[in-house]
Amino acid sequence: MQNKTLLLVDDDRELCAMLAEYLGHEGYQVETAYSGEAALAALQRSTPDLLVLDIMMPGMSGLELLQLLRPHSEVPVLMLTGRGEAIDRILGLEMGADDYLSKPCHPRELSARIKAILRRCDTGGRTADEMPAGAFPTQPLALEGLTLDPGQREVRFQGQMLQLTSAEFNVLAYLMQHAGRVLGKAELTRWVLHRELGAYDRAIDVHVSRVRQKLAVVSGDECELIKTVRGQGYQFIRSLI
Repeated sequence: MQNKTLLLVDDDRELCAMLAEYLGHEGYQVETAYSGEAALAALQRSTPDLLVLDIMMPGMSGLELLQLLRPHSEVPVLMLTGRGEAIDRILGLEMGADDYLSKPCHPRELSARIKAILRRCDTGGRTADEMPAGAFPTQPLALEGLTLDPGQREVRFQGQMLQLTSAEFNVLAYLMQHAGRVLGKAELTRWVLHRELGAYDRAIDVHVSRVRQKLAVVSGDECELIKTVRGQGYQFIRSLI
């Protein structure tokens, strides 16, 4: 993770300084911004490898910044949220954040989450010794009018390019790779987010929902390629024809 750049956005200057110092010792180049407006200006100057974004800030909130950012940028975003802000976490994921971490957080846990997201963006999944053999596709997949190229990190549906975040891309890749099989939420959470499924954790549900929405925009109707299997998980439907 050497030479990776981070933009840390939080109105708590003392917390920013502490986290920036810790992450700097971890080998990251860290820039800080203390408001959404300052972060937006920083993002216009250059794009970091990852954005660590506090949701609750005076002025422009983290959610407002994310809403402005996502239509034209796929920079990975890790949200920092209060422990009681479940709705904000879901909204942030629906707007395209990759994952979230509740505050107060330990710097070591923050560093681990950052590494997991950056690893996912760089390689699309874990290494062979971390994952079951063949769990993440290495060759292009083509199913039901949907093509996914792991090397180029590109997805096309009915010939149209889909703009997916890294988490959305990877959850779709795993579902297509295991088409016809039900993948549990705990399994997908480990593979896609590189962490264990927590209580009331809806991150995977939201990522799957966003993929469905983007497929539906192209198809012009509700897309039924990804089926919810109640109490079990999700399944990519493979046609028998």
